Amino acid sequence: MPNRRLDAIDRRLLAALQRDARLTNVQLAEEVHLSPSPCLRRVRQLEAAGVIRGYHAELDRGGVGLGLTVFVGIKVERHHETQANAFREAIVALPAVVSAHLVSGESDFLLQVVVPDLAGYERFLTGTLLRLPGVTDIRSNFAIQTVKAHGPLPVERLAAVNDDLPTPPRR
Repeated sequence: MPNRRLDAIDRRLLAALQRDARLTNVQLAEEVHLSPSPCLRRVRQLEAAGVIRGYHAELDRGGVGLGLTVFVGIKVERHHETQANAFREAIVALPAVVSAHLVSGESDFLLQVVVPDLAGYERFLTGTLLRLPGVTDIRSNFAIQTVKAHGPLPVERLAAVNDDLPTPPRR
């Protein structure tokens, strides 16, 4: 999907929705200084373009019994595409893995894993992670305290960058 050029109104809409995705269209329109119809049209365009990918409830991990967050670095063998795809598919299918990234550095993948407690992580490590295809090394880092999580994307700061770009021709 090509990058959508975001104008100032789009950026204000996105910032407002990141702060509170439960705003009604009327409230959102007031906040970004639009009338409700154009506001709704823009939000739907941002959704259709994939810029807005969904609306979610943020849950308290401890409150739902997932009090331990572990950042797991995994090294994998570099044999062939079939094994790499099998590893990726296995990671995506694991509910305890809330994010997974292909990274540079000491590890090949960095996973964020949530489990109830240390015993739960031990079961997940020995019963699941160590059995994944192609795994050669696992390094675990335990979150002691979460200082910032789920921060909004800094869309309002994109103005200087995007406003300097030439406007793409309309088709």
